[in-house]
Amino acid sequence: MAAITLKNVIKRYGTGKSANQVIHGVNADIHDGEFVVIVGPSGCGKSTLLRMVAGLEEITEGDISIGHRVVNQLEPSERDIAMVFQNYALYPHMSVFDNMAYGLKIAKVPPAEIKARVDKAAKILEIGPFLARKPRELSGGQRQRVAMGRAIVRQPQVFLFDEPLSNLDAKLRAQTRLEIQKLHRELGITSLFVTHDQVEAMTLAQRMMVMNAGVMEQLGTPEEVYNRPASTFVAGFMGSPPMNLLKNAPDSPPGTVVGVRPEHLDITSSGWSVVVEAVEMLGAERLTYGRWMHGSADELVIIRTEEGLSAPAHIGSTLCVTPRPGKIHHFDASTGKRKAVQP
Repeated sequence: MAAITLKNVIKRYGTGKSANQVIHGVNADIHDGEFVVIVGPSGCGKSTLLRMVAGLEEITEGDISIGHRVVNQLEPSERDIAMVFQNYALYPHMSVFDNMAYGLKIAKVPPAEIKARVDKAAKILEIGPFLARKPRELSGGQRQRVAMGRAIVRQPQVFLFDEPLSNLDAKLRAQTRLEIQKLHRELGITSLFVTHDQVEAMTLAQRMMVMNAGVMEQLGTPEEVYNRPASTFVAGFMGSPPMNLLKNAPDSPPGTVVGVRPEHLDITSSGWSVVVEAVEMLGAERLTYGRWMHGSADELVIIRTEEGLSAPAHIGSTLCVTPRPGKIHHFDASTGKRKAVQP
């Protein structure tokens, strides 16, 4: 196991005036044995950052350290990492055992140790009965476990996961998330996990790094990111549905964007007037979408309520909503950053 340090990491493609900078001075300390998720929308630079840690992309400026070594100039094979990809990358003509053992055979690990490592990984991942099968005989979830097993047998200092669950259906994703959590508890290996899926990020991460256009917007625990977003981007990206961000909220200071989570708006007898545009029934909860009219303002507001607590609103009707005390967030309208002092 090893800590990972990112020190002012920058990535540019091209040179001179035509250079395109895609990673902008990322600084982060990932602790030994920690599971950190890098999350953000497509094109935000999360996979590029992971590939720089892996050695698959060159670093333009800055330093990346794994353990006590700066690895900028080291080949991927010299970094003591193991990577799990979205597409599994299994050899179709090899058995599960041979797929998992292949890297060890290339490294000339003794056959007895190879068998011991593969058997141990297969037991952890519950794929022992499949060791003689070919990848085509496995389900998507089983193939992903084989890919993880191939990484485990390497006994690396660091695991790198590049959107490994993207090819799985919703049920398998949920099941595999649990398996990854169990795997990390048992092995305790430092892990970086890239995803665009905020559910994966919230459920897997000990800490998460939220990326936006090559900039690290926030690094914190899921609770910190959700309850104290560092910017309007984080507030709008993390959470489904996203936080309501209102530019013209009553009694707010000038130049302030007010944020309120949909579950922190209560339907009351007086308060902000919202004209209902749509209602979504989601089983245990209900989402009500409405337009909030205040002076010249016309902004979308989403209200989340538990099913059965109140009758569904009718399209075109008016609701009064009130933010819960202590659940209002204030952001600077010009920078989008969270205000240091919350009124």
